[in-house]
Amino acid sequence: MTGPSDTEDVSTEHSSVSAWMRALGTATGNPGGGAASGLMLAIAAGLTAMVAGYTRTTHATEDASGRDSAETEATIAALRARAEARSELALRLADEDAHASRAFGSAFRLPAGVGRDEAIRVASIEAAAASARLGEHAVDAIDDLAWLTEHGNPALIADVAVAIGALRAAITGARTNVSFDLGSVRSAHGSLEEIRADEPRLWELVPVFDRALERIDRLAASIDPEAAPTDAAS
Repeated sequence: MTGPSDTEDVSTEHSSVSAWMRALGTATGNPGGGAASGLMLAIAAGLTAMVAGYTRTTHATEDASGRDSAETEATIAALRARAEARSELALRLADEDAHASRAFGSAFRLPAGVGRDEAIRVASIEAAAASARLGEHAVDAIDDLAWLTEHGNPALIADVAVAIGALRAAITGARTNVSFDLGSVRSAHGSLEEIRADEPRLWELVPVFDRALERIDRLAASIDPEAAPTDAAS
């Protein structure tokens, strides 16, 4: 018997985890790496919300401005609200990325000619823009994880570490997809310099994502000493 996952497009936002994973493993590209990046952002945001929910003012040290408990509670509540909203948004962005990817694949299947070249150019830019939106929201999530790394409930630091790893995967996916989608415009007989001139904002996001990954790596490294030694000789 066939079910919805066998006959319809799989939605990251609406499908069950098991149906989505089965679809991910099929040779259709829907869902693919872009949707997977959106799911990783949703996981990072969900874990962020969870840790924030377990964090109390007694876990958060006062800063130099003498922030009181009411201000800290407000900070935690706002952080949690952002993370919950980001988790829901990430699933929608994953589906937007999948839609753009389908258009991208369809363009390459068109017969050779001017129409195909223009379809590839448009689809490539739209696919890059979809991944860029996802990546920008992932970059915005770093500050909240950095705050929890320093002020969150220390009993859940391992969950923060997992969230950091998921967020890194989301930004890596977005960075790679933006870069390769822009590069695909060359299939429509455009040069890299032309692409850079035509799409400066998308082009400049690649180094932004690179710097975000460097920051995430520093954040992960700051947590690692809190774990048990991994070297038997330690």
